[in-house]
Amino acid sequence: MDLLGVAHQLHEADQKRLDQVREFLQEHIRRQSIEFWNREEFPAELVQGLAGQGLAGLQLDGSSHLLRGLLHAEIARADVSLSSIVGIHNELVVGMIDALGSAEQRELWLPKLTKFQAFGAFALTEPDHGSDIAGGIHTTVTREGEEYVLNGAKRWIGMGTLADFALIWAKCPDSGAVGAFLVESDRPGYSATKIENKIGLRIMQNADIVMDNVRVPLENKLPGAVDFASANALLMQSRAWVGWQAVGAMLATLDICTAYAKERQQFGQPIAAFQLVQEPLAEIAGNATACLSMMVDVARKQERGELETVDAALAKSTATRLARRSASLGRALLGGNGVVTDYEMAKVFCDVEIIHTYEGTYEINSLIVGRALTGVSAFV
Repeated sequence: MDLLGVAHQLHEADQKRLDQVREFLQEHIRRQSIEFWNREEFPAELVQGLAGQGLAGLQLDGSSHLLRGLLHAEIARADVSLSSIVGIHNELVVGMIDALGSAEQRELWLPKLTKFQAFGAFALTEPDHGSDIAGGIHTTVTREGEEYVLNGAKRWIGMGTLADFALIWAKCPDSGAVGAFLVESDRPGYSATKIENKIGLRIMQNADIVMDNVRVPLENKLPGAVDFASANALLMQSRAWVGWQAVGAMLATLDICTAYAKERQQFGQPIAAFQLVQEPLAEIAGNATACLSMMVDVARKQERGELETVDAALAKSTATRLARRSASLGRALLGGNGVVTDYEMAKVFCDVEIIHTYEGTYEINSLIVGRALTGVSAFV
């Protein structure tokens, strides 16, 4: 459902592609992802199906920001976990190597990454530093002859247990300079352990990464990653992408709840006939539509090269807040059936909890907006 007719703003070929991808996702991903989610298991075949739709190389295929955003929303509409895999892969891994990598790194990795023939991991967050990571990187890098030596730990690293390499952000203890290094996962001293028992995004394989004197050649440094500002530019775009995820989650909530309301019979009639069911459906639709409209404006700013940190923070915080509200309404609308993944709503409900927090917590993004409004920072 597209209550604003946003897809009609696309060129005809892009509309056709969006329709094709939506149909594929609804037929081959939506229901098929449930058992993998239940088992916290990576669905290799489903991911290869996404590659067959060209979704591994969205970042580089020349698509407009609007089409890319709508495609990310459609993936989240089918499964939020898989949308995280596709989104982070494109925004932070492919995007980082393309923007900050050397010609050799691009030539070696991009052809494989854009077909999901290889996976990378973006490794910034640490066990003791999340929101304050900009000034709190403790992972160290030192140069010894023709090699760099890395020591430290990273946490919550998406695809960390499956990735062929990780893009590790580290600090030189002497100069304080921050840089990024491509560290292959088979290097001696490198280990990645899956984080178990998550309540949401259970298909995404998050990891704790530990590096104990991991050595990489000098050419593994990304030449464009000369300071933390390099990461900030990428994270700003990625933060905006989460707004599209939230839109997709709200559309999924609306899909699930509308179908359920028409089918579920109580007191001799479909529950869709009751005012206390129609009202939350209308609120969910309103939340989704408001955020969709906001994200279209964000895409337009991206096209013009005008997106600012406050725009991304406002989009992420607002859309995930309303997605959380919508998922809560949807879970309640399904009653007891809303707490089991068989009916899908429980899965969406739990996944929305995660997107409310990652890529910059709701609270930190709200403070970024507050700082822009007042000129006064509430955090360092």
